[in-house]
Amino acid sequence: MSPISTPDGSSPPARPANSPAGEPAGSTDRAAPRPRPTPEPDGTSRPGPSTKEATGPHQSDATTPHPSAVHLGTADRTGSADAAERATRDLAAQFEDEKPGRVLTGPTGLLLTGVSLAVGALALWQVFRPLSQGSKYYLIIFLAGVLPLVFLAYPADLRLPARFRARRRRIDSDSDSTDGNNADRDSESTRARPTATDWVLVALAAAACLYPVLPIPIGTGGGGYNAFLDRQGLLAPVDLVLGTVLLLLLLEACRRTTGWILPAVCLLFLGYGYYGGLLPQSWPVAHAGLDFSQLVDAFYNSDSGFYGTPLDVAASYIVLFTIYGAVLELSGAGRFFVELSAAAFRRSRTAAGRTAVASGFLLGTVSGSGAATTVSIGAVTWPLLRRAGYPPERAGGMLAAAGVGAILSPPTLGAAAFIIAEYLGVSYLQVLGWATVPTVLYYLGILLSVEIDARRSGVRPVVIDVGSPWRLLARFGYHFASLIAIIVFLAVGVSATRAVVFAIVLAIALSYLDRAHRLTPARLVTALVTGVRGVLAVTAVCAAAGIITATTTKTGLGPQAAALLIGGAKAATSDPTLVLVLTALLAAVALSLLGLAVPVTASFVIGWVIVGPALLDLGVTAPAAAMFVFYFAVLSEVSPPTALAAVAAAAVTGGRLVPTMWQTLRYALPAYLTPIAFVITPAGLGLLGIGGVERIAFAAVVTALSVAVLAVAAGGWLPGVGPAGVPERVLGALAGVTLLWLEPVPVAVGTALAAVAAVGVLVRRGSAGRPSSEPVEEKL
Repeated sequence: MSPISTPDGSSPPARPANSPAGEPAGSTDRAAPRPRPTPEPDGTSRPGPSTKEATGPHQSDATTPHPSAVHLGTADRTGSADAAERATRDLAAQFEDEKPGRVLTGPTGLLLTGVSLAVGALALWQVFRPLSQGSKYYLIIFLAGVLPLVFLAYPADLRLPARFRARRRRIDSDSDSTDGNNADRDSESTRARPTATDWVLVALAAAACLYPVLPIPIGTGGGGYNAFLDRQGLLAPVDLVLGTVLLLLLLEACRRTTGWILPAVCLLFLGYGYYGGLLPQSWPVAHAGLDFSQLVDAFYNSDSGFYGTPLDVAASYIVLFTIYGAVLELSGAGRFFVELSAAAFRRSRTAAGRTAVASGFLLGTVSGSGAATTVSIGAVTWPLLRRAGYPPERAGGMLAAAGVGAILSPPTLGAAAFIIAEYLGVSYLQVLGWATVPTVLYYLGILLSVEIDARRSGVRPVVIDVGSPWRLLARFGYHFASLIAIIVFLAVGVSATRAVVFAIVLAIALSYLDRAHRLTPARLVTALVTGVRGVLAVTAVCAAAGIITATTTKTGLGPQAAALLIGGAKAATSDPTLVLVLTALLAAVALSLLGLAVPVTASFVIGWVIVGPALLDLGVTAPAAAMFVFYFAVLSEVSPPTALAAVAAAAVTGGRLVPTMWQTLRYALPAYLTPIAFVITPAGLGLLGIGGVERIAFAAVVTALSVAVLAVAAGGWLPGVGPAGVPERVLGALAGVTLLWLEPVPVAVGTALAAVAAVGVLVRRGSAGRPSSEPVEEKL
């Protein structure tokens, strides 16, 4: 399949493959990183797109015809195309829910490859031949294989104080005055190679993880798996020591992969468990108190600690789906999805925007990372958007909103969706069913915003030089087969783990239909290692989440926090309906703030144990409460001031960071309001596919109208009519919010308000005369 290039021959803007692996992905207090020069074979550098080009898309190009034409290159896979793909993958890796990792080579790289292969093989074996000792035994072995790899794959990235860094630079300079780059070279080599400290942590991690299953008596401890379980509640001193070591190692693993916030949250829960007994007993959150040995026992030797449901999900589901995603990517599915999107909309006025949104949806079916999907689609579609006249900030907002849909799009939802299935004891297929209508509504809102922007901002048509979509489907449509197979297998009662393994086998077999992407044994090894490496960070997060769940279980914090949340709502009103609405709003704010600090998976786990009980106590059904928490945990990726997906999009487009975040928020606005409809009315369950056909249809149609009205209110343009003034936009916003109350009277009121707003736009158009042909440009 063909790479995409711009008419002037420039590559899509992306960070090159040789960028320092340890460079921070981005932050909200500085401009988004610009693409760096790409090295040529002769060692010179080819500059990336200039700032002027990136921020001034409306400037005319005398060499470019109007409308702009963006060509998809030849079918040959050139070296530059391969380099561009590698650059895209490198940039995507920097915006995962993790910090950048090392690129390991030599013996260390072989060790990581070997252990990753063993972990992947064990995960596949467990699907068909589970270990006889039980699932907890498997989790112990899995964590023992994965946790040491974290310390090899991720640098400590600790910064010395400025005066020590300066002193070290002087020492390095004095030791070799002939080379002024020693300090930089030492820093790069240190980050590229595991240090002695890293190897010590690797050994400690292996020992602490394997200790429960080693049949070697150590004082009053040890003695094997059964003996370890028999000591639950009465840990031996060596149990306590190694449990503490594992606790510290997991906190350090989380710090290396996600930053300081999640470890700080875990320490906060740990401190609450230990010191909570000192709080005044009249306080709702006070408890009897736990000593340190009780806490370590809950973490290390119970089913709600390190080896609880979150880690079970990572070891049983997520690792298999990451392997599946790697197999599809190496088989060429990702590029096919992008090219199919371009082919499907190549003749429309809004081809560039539609291609970006459709690409996000299709890539989201095989990816569970919003930021990485944003980079993948942005590196290819940003040239189209730039030629069409989209400002970098608006294009970045569109790309980020479309990319976050990866976590919402069946059949491979984010990791939290698997945790929902385990917590509620339902099949993964049922969770997929709950997510289907909200996903459609989410992308409906983005597409409507794209159409509105195209008309309001005078976006230029772009001719995409690509073949017929039917021809692409005939040649490469087999990439959909494994996705369809997952749904079919789940529908006939096959477990999710077996369904994805069968899909992996099918994708491997079908890859041989494309000579350029056939999965040879060497490429299969690459896919397996890539899949396992992709689960390192989420495994650390899931195991550390056991600190939160175990502390909450032992102290009873969940019901206490739920009582506080409901009490806050009841302080404002005594009406049961309003109490539910206020509780949902307070919960939404709390989850949004929580998601700014921790990854999506941890945000869901914390939200479920704290916010979930409050919603359940007010009569909200478990599916609605779980999906409510899930959606607000996911939306943290587009919520300012962190908005990881928006940071990634700004890195691709070169746009200003804060305006890109606000544009992302505008595109994703309906997604913040739709989940509230799940919980405030019984009819809202229709959005989750629960209830009869009549309820589902009513909820879907009314909410689609709400999404459309909100898109018009946010965009300030009614398609087919013209611009909307401030009064019409305010009425539209009120109508959209009212329509989310899925009861007959509010729906009638909301529909009437929407009709009045539409009439107002028509009157405005008539009074202004025939609309000008000049495009209306909105200031950012």
